[in-house]
Amino acid sequence: MTPQSLTAQAVADLVGGRLFGDGSVCLRGIRPLDRAEPDSLSFATSSRYAADLGSSRAGAVLVPEDLAKGSGPSTRIVVSDPYGALVRVIRELYPENAPTPGVDPTARVGAHSVLGPQVSIGPFSVMGEGVRLGARVALAAHVSLGDGVTVGDDSVLGPGVVCYSGARLGRRVVIKAGAVIGGPGFGYLSGPGGHSRIPHVGSCILEDEVEVGSNTCIDRGSIDDTVVGRGTKLDNLVQVGHNVRIGERCLIMAGVGIAGSTHIGNEAILAGHVGVTDHLVIGDRARIAAKSAIFGDVPPGASFSGHPARPHRQFLRAQAAMYRLAPIVDELEALVPERGRRA
Repeated sequence: MTPQSLTAQAVADLVGGRLFGDGSVCLRGIRPLDRAEPDSLSFATSSRYAADLGSSRAGAVLVPEDLAKGSGPSTRIVVSDPYGALVRVIRELYPENAPTPGVDPTARVGAHSVLGPQVSIGPFSVMGEGVRLGARVALAAHVSLGDGVTVGDDSVLGPGVVCYSGARLGRRVVIKAGAVIGGPGFGYLSGPGGHSRIPHVGSCILEDEVEVGSNTCIDRGSIDDTVVGRGTKLDNLVQVGHNVRIGERCLIMAGVGIAGSTHIGNEAILAGHVGVTDHLVIGDRARIAAKSAIFGDVPPGASFSGHPARPHRQFLRAQAAMYRLAPIVDELEALVPERGRRA
């Protein structure tokens, strides 16, 4: 993205902040405090960054009230939430380039497909029969959509995304490069002759405003649908098994694996490398710490951590007790030679 430029006064007006210093300073980019240049906007969220702020060369900084004055850049924009204000400025300084509508001549569009107005289909993309794309949908290069896939308005699919037949994507869905949506799940019947695949006849549904990271895989349902709720965000390298249902506005972070038929409530957070076994229920607003292994249901609003996971406070107490064992073991070992001499 090619950055635009804004004056410090324009930034203050945009975020509703109070300007101290020179409002005519021209800002052409965003940089952290320690690498900012005189044409850069930077930010400090609290007084813990006062030292970095004092040595910064930034042209202007977004700061909270307690950093309105002090050493460092003289041009300051005081706001209640510097980080939130920064996000608004980033969107203005680095506007996204809208894809050019049209179908690349190397793309293949299947029979009976319906393309909404102003769609963009990139090189070597392939669409099966009966695909439906809403208005302003953008497919990057090498996207593959199976028969009957539907994609809602304003959705964006990155390079190499694969959506198997029957997948249904809502509006404003974002899928990053290499993700696979609606492939058959990992289901087999095992017997003396080996493992035979269980047919997966359910669908895979991503509701409005879902985002899916690169190389994430979301399996279709076996006899039910796999569903990701509205506004949920999945990071890179996440695995979602068949028949899983994820609620609205969840955050599922890198390397998480969710086994089949598990249900996750609204606004839950699963941190990196969490593993969840099958047929569990994780309640609304639950918080699962990184590297945790979930083998049982998690109540709504609970915070769990550990392997196996348990309530977070309980896990911390167990860890503290384990660390206290080390000096006790040292004392016991020191007693062994003394007992030998007495014998």
